[in-house]
Amino acid sequence: MVGNRRGRFGAPGFPTSGVLVVAAKVPKPNPLGTMDTVLALVLSLAVVYDLRERRIPNALAVGGLIAALVLRLVTDPALATQGLQGAGLGMAVAIPLFAIGALGAGDGKLLIAVGAFLGIEGLPIALLATAITGGIMSGIVSWRSGVIIPALLHTKNLLLWCVTLGRGGERRRLAPGAAVTVPFAPAIAAGTTLACVVMGAAA
Repeated sequence: MVGNRRGRFGAPGFPTSGVLVVAAKVPKPNPLGTMDTVLALVLSLAVVYDLRERRIPNALAVGGLIAALVLRLVTDPALATQGLQGAGLGMAVAIPLFAIGALGAGDGKLLIAVGAFLGIEGLPIALLATAITGGIMSGIVSWRSGVIIPALLHTKNLLLWCVTLGRGGERRRLAPGAAVTVPFAPAIAAGTTLACVVMGAAA
């Protein structure tokens, strides 16, 4: 028999079994779903800033990093560890690229934040897709600017310099204003989106 309870202010309450059924159907918060939304917001803002101002604010990249780690932590401490590992991998990739002038500081910080969102397993896919997308974008901009041949030669020398640890190739710094710059946040956003799709399909 279903019993009734009096309400807090003396009014007849709902049936006890009904309350239990309703409570069971209330969805629990999903921090991982929230993390997808936050990641999309961070990437969207980064693309807008990079296209408009050619920079990515520190507050956006650092805020994204903190948000990813906090959301992982409240879900499962093990997930927070994976986020830290992903951020560490992003830092390990970003610092050398920044040191040779192949990546901006804001782009590097955004990569670190993306690593915290995707974790150690998802970031390599994003890095590969980002490199391909960024290369295509740079090629198109260089072609339209009429500097595709010098750009290719510079890239070859730079890669050779990196692979041989400075014993071959050439690390050349262009004079201020002589370089053809390409906003890299769109490439990072595209690579990250592809990584999310691949990870979702594999899940």
